[in-house]
Amino acid sequence: MSDALVLPETRTLPSLPVRKVWTWARGNTGLLLAGAVLLLVFGWAVFPALFASGDPLRGIPAQKLRAPGAQHWFGTDNLGRDLYTRMVHGAALSISATVFAVLLGLLIGSLIGLVAGAAGGWIDGAIMRVADILLSIPDLLLSLTLITVLGMGTRNVAIAVGVSLIARFARVMRGEVLRVRRAPYVEAAFASGVRRHTVLFRHVLRNAYGPVAALAVIDFGMAVLFVASLSFLGYGAVPPTPEWGSLISEGRNFLATAWWLTTLPGLVIIALVLATQRLARALHKDSAR
Repeated sequence: MSDALVLPETRTLPSLPVRKVWTWARGNTGLLLAGAVLLLVFGWAVFPALFASGDPLRGIPAQKLRAPGAQHWFGTDNLGRDLYTRMVHGAALSISATVFAVLLGLLIGSLIGLVAGAAGGWIDGAIMRVADILLSIPDLLLSLTLITVLGMGTRNVAIAVGVSLIARFARVMRGEVLRVRRAPYVEAAFASGVRRHTVLFRHVLRNAYGPVAALAVIDFGMAVLFVASLSFLGYGAVPPTPEWGSLISEGRNFLATAWWLTTLPGLVIIALVLATQRLARALHKDSAR
């Protein structure tokens, strides 16, 4: 009697928990919407030609001041340039300036806050008094003061906005460092003879970044407004280079006849700021657990 052929046991892949995913999605509609807005805008900034293949500087005089429609989603400006194309290509400048500003404030401010919280004593007192002085000045006013010293241009706008955010990150990081330093595992690491800088970066910083990350997302929305405001005032890129703030500034002369020139770019900025606020709320809730 011949041996029967034994086939190897086949394993079925576990099915996706569709019900759980659907329940989560229904309860987090706002978060999903915020993520979609952020993905879209960052897609504009990184791959503008993928979303708008036209030339943002080329205008067709015969099509000037056309209202939004199927051919021109955001309408056209007074020179016949497609506003949607200019918004998409302008995202590269506006978003890159915003990201640079937030990273500058985050890195320098976090380092200053870490040093202040770890050192304590007069060093902590001196750093925090300087931070208090900077925090007493409105961020936009401080950015305007710095931009007058640095000069015009998108890069200088990003530096000015980034410097104005440093004190906020330093204050939050210092508070988190003071909180984490009292944790038993940190005191045990110090008592066991681990080097001070190793404890700070391996234990303290790792457990203090949550609220700082949430603040970075919140400040990203604020930085979008500051960069757009400075561009609106004429401190950003030189026309005809498209930038969100300058697009709104150009459209204000046509408010009575072409409302879309200011309204639609403004709505995009508002949607982006609200999306960052929603994401920041989710991050803060996550870090508080």
